[in-house]
Amino acid sequence: MQKQGPGVHSVPQPNPQGAPDFLSGTMLGRPLVGATSPEQQEFEYLTRCRFLRKIADGGMGSVYLGEQLGEAGFAKTVVIKVVKADRLENPTALSMFIDEAKLVADLVHTNICQVYNLGHAAGRYFIVMEHMHAKTLTEYFKRFVQQLKQLPPPDMSAFIISRVCRGLEYAHSKKDRAGRPLGIVHRDVTPSNVMIDFRGAVKLTDFGIAKALTMNMPDETKVIMGKLPYMSPEQAAAQSTDPRSDIFALGLVLYELLTGTRVYTPKTRAELLEMMNKYRIKDPRKIVATLPDDLVEITMKALKKKPEERIQTAADFGTALEHQMYSKGYGPTNEKLAAHIKEIWPEVDMDKIE
Repeated sequence: MQKQGPGVHSVPQPNPQGAPDFLSGTMLGRPLVGATSPEQQEFEYLTRCRFLRKIADGGMGSVYLGEQLGEAGFAKTVVIKVVKADRLENPTALSMFIDEAKLVADLVHTNICQVYNLGHAAGRYFIVMEHMHAKTLTEYFKRFVQQLKQLPPPDMSAFIISRVCRGLEYAHSKKDRAGRPLGIVHRDVTPSNVMIDFRGAVKLTDFGIAKALTMNMPDETKVIMGKLPYMSPEQAAAQSTDPRSDIFALGLVLYELLTGTRVYTPKTRAELLEMMNKYRIKDPRKIVATLPDDLVEITMKALKKKPEERIQTAADFGTALEHQMYSKGYGPTNEKLAAHIKEIWPEVDMDKIE
């Protein structure tokens, strides 16, 4: 899996041999233990982190599987994101990278991927993050649609989204140390930013374009940020957003899981605005007739165009989904999700990091 951007937490994949790695002087795919590059030695000495191999390249930085080192052979598997040299020259991009790390460092929740450290060494900024043996929700969806030729089970889709709701609920209500609301809005709730661990954990990642009172972000009424297919109407219209914008985005993700259909497929923001203004979102049962009525009702409530008509909080969204799943009996759990993921990826050894 190669998820780009902040919050890359997955099983590393093989890399093309022969590509020079700026930190080590070695080749990608080879362990960097014992590397003699002065830059590598300086980095490991200052950070107590060792790079094992590259996972992915994103627009902002390169992402590595690594180890956080301690005394007496202590080594914790982590993911390390290092800012690219050319991005250091962009003050806005660098500020966003630093602000994301500082924001997520205090977001300690089972459904949010953790950030352990932000540092600067060998001329580079880096973030040390939680490692997950996981797949993205994008990969999960594609596995069903492209390989298994079917849609994910509705109960599992509801469970996954309910866990994201709980992560968002925590982020949206987070306060600073003085008890003041931080006003966090993720603004990039998409399938590629949801991770499903082989142990059954679901985590929201990549707060790279999140807004909060503590962050110096571009004015959202002047600079549009986010991925077009998963924007809320107010986000697409360059209006001020609040947590209800994330609820709409998550509703779009749930709709896609349930129907196999992406609600919006625009190439430009103008196309997206036209789609939102001219067309109503189709009832999911017209695509998949067997979907439970109460699950459809929840999904469509999250997708109301006007924020005041939507489900108002991530907590309410999560509770509605949980009631739908459990009111009639035993429903999905983390353990069931783990067994489900293992069933659709039988070739993956969940205990082995390669």
